[in-house]
Amino acid sequence: MNITIQSVRFTASEQLEEFIQQKVGKLDQFFDGIVSAEVILRLDKSDSTENKVAEININIPGGELFAKKQTKTFEEATDLSVDALRKQLIKWKEKVRAK
Repeated sequence: MNITIQSVRFTASEQLEEFIQQKVGKLDQFFDGIVSAEVILRLDKSDSTENKVAEININIPGGELFAKKQTKTFEEATDLSVDALRKQLIKWKEKVRAK
């Protein structure tokens, strides 16, 4: 799976990028046919501390799955997004099997 990471309005550390590669890479366990994943990290202009946004878009044969989470840290936002995508992948797999 090809994973691209984009950081908007800041530069992501190598440690953060490795963490994301590791987390998103684990989605392969739930569905073999993932073509690519695009991760966009953004700092939202907000007064609260929960201003870090992680958007993950994965391409699979026959469609795309998307998750977006906003939390205090990019790691937490990535974790929650990957978890949401894991659930979507499991549903997608069941739907494909039912056909």
